[in-house]
Amino acid sequence: MQSRLPQEFLNTPAGQRANAALSNCVHCGFCNATCPTYLLLGNELDGPRGRIYLIKQLLEGESDGDRSRLHLDRCLTCRNCETTCPSGVRYGQLVDVAREHLDRVAPRPLWQRLRNALLVHGLGSPRLVSLVTTLGRLASPLLPAGMNRQLRRQPAPPPEPAPAGAGRVLLHDGCVQSAMSPEINQHAQRVLARLNTDCEGAAGCCGALAYHTGDPERARRQARANLGHWLPRIEHGDLRLVSTASGCGVFLKSYAELLEDDSTYREPARRFVAAVRDLSEAVLEADPARLPANGKGRVAFQSSCTLQHGMGLGGKVEGILEAAGYELVPVAEAHLCCGSAGSYSLLQPALAGQLRERKLRNLEQAGPERIATANIGCLMHLRSGTATPVQHWITLLDEASAADG
Repeated sequence: MQSRLPQEFLNTPAGQRANAALSNCVHCGFCNATCPTYLLLGNELDGPRGRIYLIKQLLEGESDGDRSRLHLDRCLTCRNCETTCPSGVRYGQLVDVAREHLDRVAPRPLWQRLRNALLVHGLGSPRLVSLVTTLGRLASPLLPAGMNRQLRRQPAPPPEPAPAGAGRVLLHDGCVQSAMSPEINQHAQRVLARLNTDCEGAAGCCGALAYHTGDPERARRQARANLGHWLPRIEHGDLRLVSTASGCGVFLKSYAELLEDDSTYREPARRFVAAVRDLSEAVLEADPARLPANGKGRVAFQSSCTLQHGMGLGGKVEGILEAAGYELVPVAEAHLCCGSAGSYSLLQPALAGQLRERKLRNLEQAGPERIATANIGCLMHLRSGTATPVQHWITLLDEASAADG
């Protein structure tokens, strides 16, 4: 696709990324066939190909801001189109550049900016999320069944003693997950301990929520702060930073691009990204074949978009769970997004609800006893729509690798 981007913009890292993505697009439309919003709405502008045309016009200064925002806001940024694209278009980078540019040239209405700021400050504060969760549990008789399933406290596993002479990793605490499902990291600590790996906590919001709700500068400040806290620990101890939430993990792995225009933090960000691991990568590097394989039952695995499309780790968790003894049932349309997509389920509830219903039909078609996933957002979103237990996959691996079976 030929473009006429302003030279001043082309001289920036963002402009170069956008130009590369536009140049690679050959208008084939394969992306539309796997785009969740295009499949729901049937509108060319709600598929990647149409959005790329809108973005081109926007960056060239020829697009209506309201029209562009409508269709860009409907995009889940699931990056399924990247997995499908035969030309290697990095659509996720392109849409991020476009959203940031749009917010500069045509700022959102004040009420939308206030709404997004409340989301960032609220969901980004584990203390506030914990308070709201506690109040919700107290009011459970008044709440819908789906919300009660989201808020239900999950049992915490007993601590696993750290093995002597163990290797060490930094285990990212996260924001929402640390408040609503702290047992996920506790299960991860137990599994990693059995793999001769000790965990240290790494507190701090990754910045994804701010970035995807229109405050990229706040996200960059959070990234710089995290580098200041974590990189010395990583490099002094030759450690890896492990994320149990794939949504956080994929954003942590993007720090080099996020800070590419920052001469002070550009190189530290690259060194940091080289040390970031998704939990599945950490388990595989530590060799899960050494664990007992006592898993029993039929499991449907929902591979989050950030895991399979964002990080390219599709099939990794499935292999770990099967090796642990679980029977994984087939899942149709496994590539499609469940509708969670960070804050998307809050900002686009109608579309998110339709995508959740479609995803749950596919997950439950073969009659699994449990549904497993790799991301806290997907977990909470799916849990609200079904009575089938929905758990993080590391919980199942902890059960399967317990010495007593």
